[in-house]
Amino acid sequence: MLVPCMMLRKGQVCLPGPDGPVVARDDGGAPFDPFDVVDRLRGAHQRMYLVDLDGVERGDPQLAYLQELSRDITLWVDAGVPTADAAIDILVAGADRAILSTAYLRGPVEIRRAWKLSTDWVFEVEINPGGAMVASTAWPTRDPLALVSSVREVGITDVIVSPREQDPDWALIKTIASGGPTWVDGSFTLAAAPQLPPSGAVGGIFHLDQLLSSPAPAPSPEVAVAASPRDDEE
Repeated sequence: MLVPCMMLRKGQVCLPGPDGPVVARDDGGAPFDPFDVVDRLRGAHQRMYLVDLDGVERGDPQLAYLQELSRDITLWVDAGVPTADAAIDILVAGADRAILSTAYLRGPVEIRRAWKLSTDWVFEVEINPGGAMVASTAWPTRDPLALVSSVREVGITDVIVSPREQDPDWALIKTIASGGPTWVDGSFTLAAAPQLPPSGAVGGIFHLDQLLSSPAPAPSPEVAVAASPRDDEE
């Protein structure tokens, strides 16, 4: 399962840039309309993965956008939530799953609190270029295998492995995938899709720049995208 990732900042679709996310524009220089992007994808794909940059960067998730999008398509949402209470807000707004990431969540206490509130979570392990886990000191270990095992013991089964600025460690992914559903994000690209089946991963998440260059709908595998509110509802 291939899952495109759309980043959204202040209602604008963004793509990765050399100095951080930049507004996505077509060949004529016009910004992509997020709902047009969703319409192009949802005919073949029922899921979208949304990175809410307002949530990640400013702690101010775009909840109205999530409400609008959830009417038409299943959403997995990463809004950089630090606490279980903030994560619940994402689910209440309409996300099918909210992402709990080592990069933002305040340790295992919040994992346990989140599980008491809901079961609709996906746990993300971010890996830095040196191979260490990206996490606050609230996490008791920097060993991704030990951490994933402890999170799965709480009850969360789906795990995203997100390597940054390095190729995915397929041996690590295979080990994590042996314990439950595992997804590959971060530096994953479509070119690495053949690595998913032998690793045991159930899917890969990749950015929309690999799809937006073509006016045709994305090819077969399932996708995750995101969007902004319609003009008439702003």
